[in-house]
Amino acid sequence: MDSVTHKARLVFAIIPLVAVIDQLSKAWVLATLTPGVPQPVIGDWFRFLLVFNPGAAFSMGQGMTWLFTLIQAGFVVGVSVYARRITHSWQAVGLGMIAGGALGNLFDRLFREPGVFFGHVVDFVSVGSFAVFNLADSAITVGVVVYLIGVMLEERKVRA
Repeated sequence: MDSVTHKARLVFAIIPLVAVIDQLSKAWVLATLTPGVPQPVIGDWFRFLLVFNPGAAFSMGQGMTWLFTLIQAGFVVGVSVYARRITHSWQAVGLGMIAGGALGNLFDRLFREPGVFFGHVVDFVSVGSFAVFNLADSAITVGVVVYLIGVMLEERKVRA
């Protein structure tokens, strides 16, 4: 098996893994938390707080849910098409995490209230006075960092 195929397989393994973990965490939260009622984990600094987000990250862009749905779907498809061109493991892991997070939130937008393309994303992790987010959001954020490290490593290898 050549290394490009290996990288594509890595991407295709990570995408559903991240989406499933995200959806399982959301199912647990929906079954155990009451919306808007904080559950302290580490004092008041780290808590679970169930909210339903109609916008993008940090509740921006409320009222544009349909656009975020299209962007997330397009990104997942784009990464799936691009996966065979990935040559660096860090880039594969990063893109897999980003696409998996996008897919996790896309499921919410497609299958949660108030309806298809307009579903609200389940957020529940609250740290300090920072915005409330979920595991998909975390995967996207960490995935961007991992991908950029991969880009820098690839660039370094090309220059050497």
